[in-house]
Amino acid sequence: MLHESPGASRGLATTARDIMNTPVVAASPNATAREVATYMLLGGFSGMPVMAKDGSIVGVVTELDLLRCLRRGDSLETTHIRDIMTRDVISVEASTPVEEVMRILDVERIQRVPVMEDGRVIGVVSRPEIVRSAVNPQLMRVV
Repeated sequence: MLHESPGASRGLATTARDIMNTPVVAASPNATAREVATYMLLGGFSGMPVMAKDGSIVGVVTELDLLRCLRRGDSLETTHIRDIMTRDVISVEASTPVEEVMRILDVERIQRVPVMEDGRVIGVVSRPEIVRSAVNPQLMRVV
């Protein structure tokens, strides 16, 4: 679900919170690549955060990570997410301006960023959310 904040009610998405996607769907580091690939395909995700049992973010796994696993000839059934995920996670705070989120996605050449609040992941902003908010700020997807 996309959240709407006071700025969004005026038609202006101003912060990551205004356009983030929730609820957060996350993978376990112990999940197999096959489990995560299946979930991503069924859910229409191109990537997701990887979270420890305590809720802390420990990585991000993407279609590219799965593609690289396949290119190496590794089995999706026996490869664990902890072995293929990106560990250096770039994230933003909920209050981060959308302009800064766009800059980060562009400069870092990434597709999405987890949105954090009080050290916890509360949403994800990906390129489509930003484009959607620019095309029609009044559109909201309700889950």
